[in-house]
Amino acid sequence: MSKLKKIWSNRWVKFGVVSLFYTLWFVVWTGNPWLLPGIAVIYDIYISKYMYRLFWRKHKERKQTNRTYRKVSEWVEAIVFATVVATLIRIYVFAMFVIPTPSMEKSLLVGDYLLVSKLAYGPVMPNTPLSFPLVHNTLPLSQTKKSFVEWIKWPYHRLSGWGRVKRNDPVVFNFPAGDTVALMEPSASYYDLLRQFQQAYGEKAGRDMLLQRTEVVYRPVDKRDNYVKRCIALPGDTIRIEHSEVWVNSEPQREIPGRQYNYYVRTDGTTINPELFGQMGIAQSDILYDAGTYFLPLTDENVERLRSLRNVREIVRYEATGADPDIFPNSESYPWNVDNFGPLWVPRKGATVALTEANLPLYRRIIETYEGNRLEVSDGQIRINGEPADSYTFAMDYYFMMGDNRHNSLDSRYWGFVPEDHIVGKPSFVWLSLDKEKSFPANIRWNRIFRGVK
Repeated sequence: MSKLKKIWSNRWVKFGVVSLFYTLWFVVWTGNPWLLPGIAVIYDIYISKYMYRLFWRKHKERKQTNRTYRKVSEWVEAIVFATVVATLIRIYVFAMFVIPTPSMEKSLLVGDYLLVSKLAYGPVMPNTPLSFPLVHNTLPLSQTKKSFVEWIKWPYHRLSGWGRVKRNDPVVFNFPAGDTVALMEPSASYYDLLRQFQQAYGEKAGRDMLLQRTEVVYRPVDKRDNYVKRCIALPGDTIRIEHSEVWVNSEPQREIPGRQYNYYVRTDGTTINPELFGQMGIAQSDILYDAGTYFLPLTDENVERLRSLRNVREIVRYEATGADPDIFPNSESYPWNVDNFGPLWVPRKGATVALTEANLPLYRRIIETYEGNRLEVSDGQIRINGEPADSYTFAMDYYFMMGDNRHNSLDSRYWGFVPEDHIVGKPSFVWLSLDKEKSFPANIRWNRIFRGVK
């Protein structure tokens, strides 16, 4: 032990060990050579001690002689250290996420607080490394002030993780349609708002009117709002939805515990005890009732439970009909809706697809927005970066995500594919769960705390 202690007391040994650790983690693992100058800082700390002589020695002496200065500096040092450690953990290890909407019920409930593992799929280096610590896209106490600066940007780079996204995994990701945000409705898709205004007032007038009514901001990938959905289809898969049932590569999707759809529940004219809905985990805000007919989301288990009631006459699953203009790819050539969709092939990195005016709506956003090309169509000719193009080779993998609450989920059926650089991590477990319809302490769902996410 004394020999090891003597070896470690050597400043060159300390410098070598710390430099090796720094290089392996911050340079090799991150793949970022711009961080190599950090070794010069380590050299100064252990060898040259220039900064120590210039500043830290005076700082240390002042701490010894000035009690007030010592107390303040200790607090500042502790806060800085804690902030740095917490920021590194948030970037490389895990993040916190709260479920704001019922799109994943009954798998995940509104008010579930999740611990999200970034190591599951590999953490992504931040696009905007200079930002206010421990916040996402806006400064504390502000809905509009950016928490980041964009004059330094890093390209997409994902570090090695424990695995890859698997089919039916719950996944946290950056909202693909969140690159542009209308601050009057930050939770809504800007493109949906724009389409609504243009349908009502015309293309140019609609855009101008929207821009007059609200401030519009752009957000880089890592600063877009976080969503959680289930990965239904992987790169290279073909997905279709028929009568609300999902098929992947011509195979029916396996049963997802907690999956639910909207149903009409018709009674003999009498009402159903509201306490029963509470026992089934159905919020009152999710229930519509009119003249003996309920409209509400139900799991298969809850359907059977309601069928057993003597006053229930009929239970019919809701199914959308006709073409929905809000459904991806928002083209009359693809008259799809939430319950009848596709078939749609999910792009895979390195795969090449023939481009035509007919299938361009499926891939236009990928080519222009996600992979940063200039796309033009004129007189039937497709041009990419000024060159004629009859095919396109994808630079990234893409995924198709859906919520378990199938009729109450904003997901890939509305905004299309999720690029690989948007993947944040995998929910590991629920560390806190609060019922929005109850007051403290009755609102704490004790049975969900530390429950794993499947």
